[in-house]
Amino acid sequence: MRALLLMGLSLLCACMAHAQTTQYHAADAPDAGTPSYIDGIMPVMDQGTWFHGILDALEGRYAPGNSDFRWDGEAWFGGDYNRLWLKTEGTVEKGRLHDGDHEALYSRAISRYFDLQGGVRVDLDDGPTRTWAAFGIQGLALYQFEMQATAYVSDRGRFATRLEGSYDFLLTNRLILQPQAEFNLYTKADQGRGVGAGLSDVDAGLRLRYEAWRKFAPYIAVTYAGYFTQARRFAHERGDPTGSVRFTFGLRSWF
Repeated sequence: MRALLLMGLSLLCACMAHAQTTQYHAADAPDAGTPSYIDGIMPVMDQGTWFHGILDALEGRYAPGNSDFRWDGEAWFGGDYNRLWLKTEGTVEKGRLHDGDHEALYSRAISRYFDLQGGVRVDLDDGPTRTWAAFGIQGLALYQFEMQATAYVSDRGRFATRLEGSYDFLLTNRLILQPQAEFNLYTKADQGRGVGAGLSDVDAGLRLRYEAWRKFAPYIAVTYAGYFTQARRFAHERGDPTGSVRFTFGLRSWF
C-alpha cells in the first residue's frame, strides 16, 4: 500500500512539472524566433544606407542640319524610407548648352511604390539662371509604369509643372523597348528661358536598348522635341527649330 502511495505521488509531481514547462498559444501566432510577414512579404529588418546612380540617357540626336547631344541622369543616397536625390538633364546644340535642369531633393517613402519628394531646382546653362522650389511624387504606377509629377515655384513668383512617364516592354530578357515622354507647363512666359505660358514643350522618344550586361545598355531610338504656344514663337525668333524628329543612338547605364 505504501509503495502504491509513493508511486502515485511521483506521477503527480511529474505531471505538475510538465504543466509548468508547456506553453499554449494560438495556432497562427508566430514563434519567437521566426520573422513576421506582412502581406506575404518579409519586412526589411535593417536600416542600412546605399548609393545608386542611373544614367537614363546619354545620346546623340541627328537630323540634317539640326543635331544635338542630350543627357539625363540621377543618383540617390539613403535607405528604404529616406533618401537624398540628385537629378540633372540638359542639351548641347550648336555648341550651346540649354535646357539645363539640376535638382537636389529629399525623398520620403509613402507606400510600397511611391515617394514624396521636395527640394530645389536650378535652371543653369548659358541662359538666365532660375531657381525653383520643388515638390512632387515619383514611383511605379499600375503595371510597372514609371511616372513623376513635380510642381515648381520660382523665385520670380512663377509656377510650373513637369510630367514624366516611361514603360519597359521586355521583348526578350535583354532586348527592351521603352516609350518615354516629358511635358513642361508654365503659368507665365519667360522669353529669356524660351518657355511659354501653358503647355510649353514636350520631349519624347521610343528607345530600343540591348542590355549587353545589366549595367550597360546601348540603344537606338527615334526622338521628338517640340515647342508649343509662345515657346514656339520664341524658338522661331531665335532661329531654332520649333519641333523636329531625330534619329538617335545612345547609352543607358547604372551603378
